[in-house]
Amino acid sequence: MISRIDLRGAAFPEGGIDRDLLPRAELDVEAALEKVRPICDDVRHRGTAALIDYAHRFDGVTMERVRVPGEALESALAELDPAVRAALEESIRRARLVHRDQRRTDHTTQVVPGGTVTERWVPVERVGLYVPGGRSVYPSSVVMNVVPAQEAGVASMAVASPPQAEFGGLPHPTILAACALLGVDEVYAAGGAQAVAMFAYGTEDCRPVSMVTGPGNIWVAAAKRLLKGRIGIDAEAGPTEIAILADATADPVHVAADLISQAEHDPLAASVLVTDSEELAAAVEKELEVQVGATKHVADRIGPALAGRQSGIVLVDGLEQGLAVVDAYAAEHLEIQTEDAAAVAARVRNAGAIFVGAYAPVSLGDYAAGSNHVLPTGGCACHSSGLSVQSFLRGIHVVDYTRDALAEIAGHVVTLAEAEDLPAHGAAVKARFDWKVPPSK
Repeated sequence: MISRIDLRGAAFPEGGIDRDLLPRAELDVEAALEKVRPICDDVRHRGTAALIDYAHRFDGVTMERVRVPGEALESALAELDPAVRAALEESIRRARLVHRDQRRTDHTTQVVPGGTVTERWVPVERVGLYVPGGRSVYPSSVVMNVVPAQEAGVASMAVASPPQAEFGGLPHPTILAACALLGVDEVYAAGGAQAVAMFAYGTEDCRPVSMVTGPGNIWVAAAKRLLKGRIGIDAEAGPTEIAILADATADPVHVAADLISQAEHDPLAASVLVTDSEELAAAVEKELEVQVGATKHVADRIGPALAGRQSGIVLVDGLEQGLAVVDAYAAEHLEIQTEDAAAVAARVRNAGAIFVGAYAPVSLGDYAAGSNHVLPTGGCACHSSGLSVQSFLRGIHVVDYTRDALAEIAGHVVTLAEAEDLPAHGAAVKARFDWKVPPSK
């Protein structure tokens, strides 16, 4: 059901483990670019008409408009299961607590008397938030996109989610209800690359945005790559992944359940266990057999995901080697199920989010820990962060110098300009002093 990779006795080079030795899904975004390019160009030129055509072609729905009417949002919220509403409200409350504390404040540094630099934090003016559809419904992704944007102070936001045939061409009603609950009234029934193009170029109904965030399939990732520059993006999210660093103290029942929980998302989802205990590895393998047999979505998602090349049990010599492996893997979600888990977690450098101990499973973070579940995948956690308030803010440096403060440094500015063979740069300073520049101190 799940393969093994034995790294015991392997000598790691000084630069760390070769990432190619570790399980990873194959995701050729570059190849997908050429397929999404004509779709994006079509949306650019035909707007809403193109979106309607692609909804029929890709989603099997016939629709006359793309923007979701306000009454559909109100109806979805009114008809929402009270238990689901209560769960969403608590998820929103906890997410607000965490993301509100991420807000940045302007800071002014006095460099010299009369010379200051202020870093001013300004929210992106308008954002497009993508919420996936397809195999599952993700109202939690509405929460994870909208809350940090709202807490950052974004003035205008629009949500797009694929149209669903069984709901008359609208996105899933639970998605609509989550939007209404959060006060988002601009929602579009659009999915895939065409939704990203709608946000980037604008249509008759949707004004262009400055930034697009949210997870999606390979076509969404390819469109983000294609249009990056015209729009800002959070990341090119690939299939979800979990890595678990565990020792002999871990409960195999917990470990197996958590591996299965991520495999449930998609046949390409990655579930990776890194352990120095062969006994735990064997117990987890047995437990997987038991739990998978009693689980939904086995044939279409869980089975292929666990058996795929992106999943596996990695055997290591000890904790140090295990830490090296998980840092090289740079998982979207990393669980630490070891003795003194908090101390081990503090040593991890590369992960989208870290879940400490037996009672912090990834599924908690997916819904109600307060953390954000829009996280870097495919090893990108070694250089990128998950979605946060910071994602929607821009730091602008405001430079304010008096005449005397400029005069004090003018000589150095002129010297450096001439050293770079950019004499006009120096001349711009000299012009302010009738070409008489006092020597710098």
